[in-house]
Amino acid sequence: MSQDHYDVIIIGSGPGGGSVAHSLAPTGKRILILERGPYLPREQANWNSKAVFVDGKYQVDETWYGKDGSSFKPGLHRYVGGNSKVYGSALFRLRERDFDEIRHPEGISPAWPIGYDEMEPYYTAAEKLFHVHGKAGEDPTEPRRTGDFPYSPVTHEPLIEKLSDSWAKQGLNPFHMPLGILLDEKDGKPTPTSICMRCDAFDGFPCLLNGKADAQVICIDPTLARFPNVSLLTEAYAKRLETTPDGKSVRYVHVDRGGTMERYSADLFVVAGGALSSAQLMLRSYGPHHDQGLANGSDQVGRNYMRHNQSVLMAFLKEPNTTVFQKTLACSDFYFGDEDYPYPIGLIQMCATTHGDQVRGEEVPHWLNNWLPQMPFNAIAAHALDFWLSSEDLPIPENRIRYEGEKVFLDLHETNMEAHRRLTKKLEHIMRASGAAPFLLERNLYLGKDIPVGGTAHQAGTMRFGKDPKTSVLDTHCKAHELDNLYATDAGFFPSIGAVNPTLTIIANALRVADHLRERLGACDLPSAQPAIGNSYVLAGHAPALEPA
Repeated sequence: MSQDHYDVIIIGSGPGGGSVAHSLAPTGKRILILERGPYLPREQANWNSKAVFVDGKYQVDETWYGKDGSSFKPGLHRYVGGNSKVYGSALFRLRERDFDEIRHPEGISPAWPIGYDEMEPYYTAAEKLFHVHGKAGEDPTEPRRTGDFPYSPVTHEPLIEKLSDSWAKQGLNPFHMPLGILLDEKDGKPTPTSICMRCDAFDGFPCLLNGKADAQVICIDPTLARFPNVSLLTEAYAKRLETTPDGKSVRYVHVDRGGTMERYSADLFVVAGGALSSAQLMLRSYGPHHDQGLANGSDQVGRNYMRHNQSVLMAFLKEPNTTVFQKTLACSDFYFGDEDYPYPIGLIQMCATTHGDQVRGEEVPHWLNNWLPQMPFNAIAAHALDFWLSSEDLPIPENRIRYEGEKVFLDLHETNMEAHRRLTKKLEHIMRASGAAPFLLERNLYLGKDIPVGGTAHQAGTMRFGKDPKTSVLDTHCKAHELDNLYATDAGFFPSIGAVNPTLTIIANALRVADHLRERLGACDLPSAQPAIGNSYVLAGHAPALEPA
């Protein structure tokens, strides 16, 4: 058998691809992971707010186009670990009702072809794998679970505890955010050991000391270190997939490595490059039996794109905010609506502390100058409390990623914005009652991009799964309807997105699909596995050591 042939090739090393690799590695099957980017360098700029948020240092240097022809830089991060290298580690389960059809004023959030019960054990496994800290029973919309979180919640600092108490006095049910983070446990309580927590370089930043539970730290590096049957090829751009002559199976992946084309074959292929990138790969892989793109007989590849309606908002207090790690509090009381609006509204959660460089990039409104007069940017930021608001984006075919020649277009028509406006008003009301300024400041600049179109965090839906090949791309095992050996395990499979961060659902589903692949391969875990030696398991590039300051 050719050394370029594998049992499984996984395209993408983020949460979807990394979790599949981690699950299948003990079977001894020969597995190749292809990652378009390198390892993200561990350097002091990882914690530089100007470099990360204003300059977008770790963002891809590509130009895409909106439906009106305007250009923008997409908020994608191509490194080992994928977009999880800069995610905020908020790891929520979708609510049970999110798996059912839900009506909104502007349309339908469609039902999933599988129910919450099928996903629940994989959510439990995903929480354990990614070190999720939380507390069961606090979140009023939290779905049924078979046990508590595997790790105790990250405790609130004094100001956040005070805010939580204020919300509770207003009749709300604030709860500790479920966070994937690597902490020492002492006397049943988490003890921060990573500088990334002490300086709040966590939400949106790469973690200089690998204290964040991202796909590289949790899945890729441990798997490569332990299992010599798994290999990683970095800076390897999967340009297209080639099928067998009958068009029924994928035979090769064609890979661009620094301008040199290579190809690799496998029995099974798993695409997990992110919802937008995976759809692009399918569209580039057209051929005699797939003239609209691979697996696209339904004309659904790239369509039904969702990304949450989301805002990053700052509230301002008269007192300075000395909180170091404020991303510990959330509120879901308005998730499915309230007495004035019987439709889903969304989720409120804290996010990383604002830094002066970020405020400097914004236009400070006159009311803030009146409320905190004659203060420099750093001082204004020191009085800020920061929130991430998410409400549900509805899947419509017109929202899509597509090509016109070599140009990439991302068509985006806003949906369900009334819910998001109401969520903002809810936050204004509860913060005013907590002693904050009477208005909120929207942080349009986040990770070097405008949130509305360039903000591709929480991307989902471009290769939805379902039982009907005419209206979906993948079946319930996330195998392409039209191909015998092609699977997808990023968020492209989502039929709807709910209003919680999607990463835990990506991980849980990837573990679910991996169990199916084990059965298909007729594989079980080997009794033992010899660890790989040194960095020999990395075919190109390796995890860099911490660079000196």
